[in-house]
Amino acid sequence: MKTKIWIIVFFCISASLQVAGQVSGLPQGHPRFLTDAGGKEETLRLIEEETWAREVFDGLKRRTDTYAGREEGWLTSRLQMYWNTHATDVYIKGEVYDHAGGNRAPAPTVMFTGARSHATNYRRPKLEELEPYAEDPKGIYLANATLEGNPKEWVHIGKTGRMIESINREIMGIARDAAFLWWLTGEEPYGRMAASVFDTYMTGIYYRNVPVDLNNGHQQTLVGMTSFEVIHEDILNELVPLYDFLYDYLKQTRPEKMPVYAGAFKKWIENIIANGVPHNNWNLIQARYIMNVALILEDDAAYPDRKGRGYYIDYVINQSSLRQWSLKRLADYGFDSATGIWAECPGYSMNVVGDYVSFANLFDRNLQTDLTMQIPVIPKAVEALPQYLFPNRMLCGWGDTHPGALRTDVFRYLIQNAQQYGKKAEERKFTAMFRLFDTKAGEAGKSARMPVAVTSFFADKPLVLDKEVKAGKIDDYVTPTFYAPNVSWLVQRNGMDVRNSLMASLNGSEGNHAHANGISLELYGKGYVLGPDAGIGKTLYQGLDYLEYYSQFPAHNTVCVDGISSYPVMKSNHAFRVRNLYPASGARVGYQPVSYTNVYFREPESYADQTRLVSIVNTGDSTGYYVDVFRSRKIEGGDKMHDYFYHNLGQTLDLRASGGDTLAMQPTQELAFAGAHLYAYSYIYNQRCIETNKDVRADFTVRMPDGDDITMSMWMKGEQERKIFSALSPMTEGLSRIKQMPYVIADQPTLTFVARQRGEAWTRPFVSVFEPHTAKNAPSRIREVRFPEVSATGEGSHTGIQVIQTDGTADWILSSDKAEVRCTTEGISAQAVYALYRQKGGQGEMAFLGGGTLLEAGDIRIEAAEAADVLLVKEAGGWMYTASRPCTITMGGKELSLPSVQTKTKTSVLFSK
Repeated sequence: MKTKIWIIVFFCISASLQVAGQVSGLPQGHPRFLTDAGGKEETLRLIEEETWAREVFDGLKRRTDTYAGREEGWLTSRLQMYWNTHATDVYIKGEVYDHAGGNRAPAPTVMFTGARSHATNYRRPKLEELEPYAEDPKGIYLANATLEGNPKEWVHIGKTGRMIESINREIMGIARDAAFLWWLTGEEPYGRMAASVFDTYMTGIYYRNVPVDLNNGHQQTLVGMTSFEVIHEDILNELVPLYDFLYDYLKQTRPEKMPVYAGAFKKWIENIIANGVPHNNWNLIQARYIMNVALILEDDAAYPDRKGRGYYIDYVINQSSLRQWSLKRLADYGFDSATGIWAECPGYSMNVVGDYVSFANLFDRNLQTDLTMQIPVIPKAVEALPQYLFPNRMLCGWGDTHPGALRTDVFRYLIQNAQQYGKKAEERKFTAMFRLFDTKAGEAGKSARMPVAVTSFFADKPLVLDKEVKAGKIDDYVTPTFYAPNVSWLVQRNGMDVRNSLMASLNGSEGNHAHANGISLELYGKGYVLGPDAGIGKTLYQGLDYLEYYSQFPAHNTVCVDGISSYPVMKSNHAFRVRNLYPASGARVGYQPVSYTNVYFREPESYADQTRLVSIVNTGDSTGYYVDVFRSRKIEGGDKMHDYFYHNLGQTLDLRASGGDTLAMQPTQELAFAGAHLYAYSYIYNQRCIETNKDVRADFTVRMPDGDDITMSMWMKGEQERKIFSALSPMTEGLSRIKQMPYVIADQPTLTFVARQRGEAWTRPFVSVFEPHTAKNAPSRIREVRFPEVSATGEGSHTGIQVIQTDGTADWILSSDKAEVRCTTEGISAQAVYALYRQKGGQGEMAFLGGGTLLEAGDIRIEAAEAADVLLVKEAGGWMYTASRPCTITMGGKELSLPSVQTKTKTSVLFSK
């Protein structure tokens, strides 16, 4: 069994997270971060008795000996330092290094990194390729990876990305391992090498100042001692355990330098407190660094300024300053207490939840205090995580998210929390979730291979799960609809079957790491997010492609007005409003054969109103289609154009008239920045265009290795003054890291459909039907999509759709922007936002009244005194209904007044199932 990890934070705490008086009971010796003095004997026993431990030890020793056996100072001399100038001051211009200067320090100082972004044209040299004690006014001598033969040239530091950080972290990692080996074996060469590297570097930090931004910009509030972001002071991850293991050696060989080391650490975390961002994930990353350093400092009384362990531990937990908030204040700000959703995009939200659970675990181990009782939204946030998932168990991709699987360590930590405090119901709940999302949960094998890392010796003891608790079912943790207002995000599902279910994810722009995307839509089908969000960009949000394309309207499945729709990204405050939603958000009801949402958005740049109605309609147990009705118009008129963008995975796009006729599309460059439009238009290429009022059909096809190709078919209603484009856009970067894809996403441009409506697009909305299907095992169920004319008793935006299935079943659909206006098309009449009637063999099968008061179709009549959502479905031998408000249903001459119900209920007068 591995030794228990020690994350030592011995201090008194009250129920209100307040430190109770003077911190006491802190261990005075070292190490104390990963283990304590007693851990040496246990580690030696593990190496003697356990194969995995011997392998880790041998690997560490072999790797470290490579450098410990070289001449004195070899490793130290490869540190990236201001060896000659001893510069105290560093100057940057925004996100790029400019120069160093200031007074000459008594010792070499730490060289600052090149840029905020890691992107560079130059290859990072290996340690063996570095010259010793290298500092040159010409910059760094590097190989140009973009030129044939990779010739070397002098490069300004500002063009080297984060290379300097990377080199110094590698060196410090070797020194950390050497410090551990000295502590474990007492062999002098390890201690001598580790001390040399540590002393040189930390002295260099002590004498160097926080960088100065010559632009006097926002970057000044973010910059760290070694990185452009205080949340990337990553070398602290090596320095903290190094110092902790080597403490006794340093005190013995360099007693006069101990105040310098402590001063350097404190300068570092004081800057982390002073800089950064308090209202998002940054705050927790900053808190981790502060806490880790605090653990290796001495008592407050050891320092003249009285700032030691107790001071900084208390700061993390209870104190708030301009850019560093307490754990409680941040939770109150960022979590929605009703939904448990954190106010950032899914990728960042999942990490914040993980960080909070990690802090709870720290409290459990060392304070015997249940942080989840003090911040009760923590377990609620963990429970909410599955709502982010598409049926393939991958995260929604909106904002700055790279979709992936859920983190499962959050379940492990909450199980341990529940076991410690005897919360059996919580233990069962999170055990079921853990087993569901980690099929190897609870397995423990001493023979398992461990990484060659110091931390491998100090891992958690195996978690013992309750054998009586089985894996939960995914449907227990998601709901047919879910709306999170603090991030303006809404989902609809008709199930969670990986291959057959449908799911639509709608998002506006609220919270952090958001894009300028209006009402954006992701669509799922046949195992993949076929209509995805584009992602972040090749160099994350520092790159031009992010600023100009990936974060902007044309990269999303949305509508851009006059080519100018945009607003601030990252921290955005442009949410949509939910006007209609069925079923209700978060309702624990069964999946419905029809669901819909209707949202409203004010696009600020063009001062336009936009609404989007999205519906999922089942056509069978494993098939269905989406309805998308997007209305858009400028409030004060003067509309030039409205561009409907839709992007889909695949290698081929076949675009033709709905009847099958070829469209005479011609090459064009009309989608362009030219004309004072967004730069994002310039990223769209291979454009072909035709102006037509015909209904069109687009087939986006993903070629599959097994030949069962996946196609997303889209039918769109034609309108006067409309142009249709097929084009290519930059690759779908958000999905590029997922390995289980049918083709290499990074190598394939994104298939793009654009419909441009001249003038307004409100009375001439973009009306579409989408159906995912496959070539062999799940062929299309739709034979034809028509858009019949609609008559209405009043003005407005009214549209009709008929979907005819291959077996002759017909769905008639109505949508109106004015629910009080009676609209009629062919076999259906309604006063509603959305209405649907299904008929098979001349007999009614299903009727749905959405946000309305009247639906008449066939021999069915549904009435409600107030706008209601009413579903009437014919099932095996009987009719079932749901209703959000009391309603009256008439069928076959029989009339029945029914109460509101959320779940399908038998209509006893009509027929009892």
